[in-house]
Amino acid sequence: MSDANAPAQPDMFEGWDRLDWRERRERRFQRWLSPPSVQFASDSARRGYGERVQLIIDAVMLRKPARVAVSPLMGFYVARYSGLTLKEAMHDYQKSAAALTKYYDDFLPDFQSMPASPAKVFDLLGLNFVNWPGHGLADQTPWQYVEAEYMRADEYDALIADPSDYFRRTFLPRIGAAFRPLAGLDSFASMMEASTLPFNILPFADPAVLAGVHRLAEAAQEALVYLMTTGAAGADAAGRLGIPALAGGMAKAPYDVLADTLRGTKGIVMDRFRQPEKILEAADRLVRPMLDWAVRQAAMADSPLVVFVLHKGSDSFMSDADFRTFYWPTLKAVIRGLIEEGIVPALFAEGRYNRRLEVIADEEIPAGSVMWMFDQTDMAAAKRALRGRACIAGNVPSSLLALGTPEAVEKYVTDLLDECATDGGFFLQSGAVVDDARPEALKAMIETGRNWRG
Repeated sequence: MSDANAPAQPDMFEGWDRLDWRERRERRFQRWLSPPSVQFASDSARRGYGERVQLIIDAVMLRKPARVAVSPLMGFYVARYSGLTLKEAMHDYQKSAAALTKYYDDFLPDFQSMPASPAKVFDLLGLNFVNWPGHGLADQTPWQYVEAEYMRADEYDALIADPSDYFRRTFLPRIGAAFRPLAGLDSFASMMEASTLPFNILPFADPAVLAGVHRLAEAAQEALVYLMTTGAAGADAAGRLGIPALAGGMAKAPYDVLADTLRGTKGIVMDRFRQPEKILEAADRLVRPMLDWAVRQAAMADSPLVVFVLHKGSDSFMSDADFRTFYWPTLKAVIRGLIEEGIVPALFAEGRYNRRLEVIADEEIPAGSVMWMFDQTDMAAAKRALRGRACIAGNVPSSLLALGTPEAVEKYVTDLLDECATDGGFFLQSGAVVDDARPEALKAMIETGRNWRG
């Protein structure tokens, strides 16, 4: 059933400045419920789509939904289930898209999964801060970051002065060959006078810059092919099966930009002792770029959820005192800024957050405004700490899905739901990204969750 004759939707952002955060969020929710981008094949697909979206809206708002939403966090299992090598999944977009469609048809999760990342784009960019199957790794090994100090310890001031300029001139040329010619370009902030513009633009005549721009254009065109091909699987899942996309964008904690991307684990640990004030200043400087990035993504998406994958704030990476000092204040600033824009931060707390629960149950975060997605955290403790404050999600172990029996999975899921879902505000997910699973175990997770009535 085509939506070609549907009435035009009003501009979601009309009168935006006059709305409070709840009114802004409601507009985003309504767009998610009635997405202008989806062409539904049937009335049942349209109903199923709306019902699934409503499950998450109810959970976020701490209500008890009609049933618990269920969606494992899929990684390379989608490819393996279709008999693809991981190298094929990252290189052959048609096969990757077909694998997604097969997964949706056979398992009927409540929400879509991300496709495998595009190795051809990585190759065209000449990336050296990741390895992938067929490039430094065996064909069946998941792609991996190569952690290093891509920002030197003495470069904090340059980052703080102008993050965008620092990334263009210094960070990107270090991690990708295609970006190296950009380091010699003049600062765009200096391009302000007609009389000096001819001199400002001279670096664009450099053959190395021309070659770099051409290489970036090739990578962008390849990325477009990837997005159109894999995006077709998502459009089919939404329009034919009524399975929505869950996330409308991604974001990072400001501290993780430093600890993951720029300084690495060793570098950031040394900095916490040698120059802690620079970490604090840099993290604060990164709040606005993280906010702006997330808001731009959400403006183009149907879903108002923006997912943070939190790495270096887990119990194993820092003390509670350091979490309160270095990690939480700037993450909290980004969270609050997104809430103000009507966006729902969905925070995937990798590892354990057992010692963080008191901190994240922050009364300055409005109740019913965020989702916490837990990996190895004690879910009963998380429910006690966040009951009445935040929706929680998790945390069927990926090891159980890979090695457990359907009966063991059913018991784990039932116990988890009995503990955490009886009063609403819960979303059933795997605890971590699933790269390997027994199909019968995965089906047991989805079917047990879908049929549970507590």
